[in-house]
Amino acid sequence: MNFIFFFFFTLFLLIIQTVVIPNFSWFPYAFDLMIINVLYLSLFSLRCWVPFYLIIIGSIMDSLSGSPFFLYTTAYLCVYLIVFFLRRLVFQRSAIFIFIVSLTSACIYQGLVIFTVFLLQGHKAIAATDYRLCIGQVIWAVVGIPTGVWFMGIMHQNFLHAVKQSCRHMARKYRG
Repeated sequence: MNFIFFFFFTLFLLIIQTVVIPNFSWFPYAFDLMIINVLYLSLFSLRCWVPFYLIIIGSIMDSLSGSPFFLYTTAYLCVYLIVFFLRRLVFQRSAIFIFIVSLTSACIYQGLVIFTVFLLQGHKAIAATDYRLCIGQVIWAVVGIPTGVWFMGIMHQNFLHAVKQSCRHMARKYRG
């Protein structure tokens, strides 16, 4: 049942990121919404299928974005590994921890983008890079990611509760 929830939530975030947000000209500092999904899975799921799911999400985002292949996959796996190791050292449900991980993940993503621009176009492209845009995306990510993780947690709990209620109802219906 968790797979169904994460599949539809990923699809929802993908549609928001690729269809809805680009139509808003007043929102130029959009960040990668899939980081919300990556952080939620990294923080609250202890299953071994999470890296494989992140590779699939990263491959889809790599295909859709037109960026160098494995940019998103690498970013998502780096964020997952950092959270995986930090989760063992720090209380994972702390709001401060989620804020720090959000900041770190946004910086990792922006660093990988700048690094790929440098690899593809050389040092002249780094001088022409709009760092104000990068900083704006990091700031919005620090605000949006913890909110998104909190919202995703609420939606996941509601989904699990609805599934449990549905199973109880079906069991009562067919028992008697």
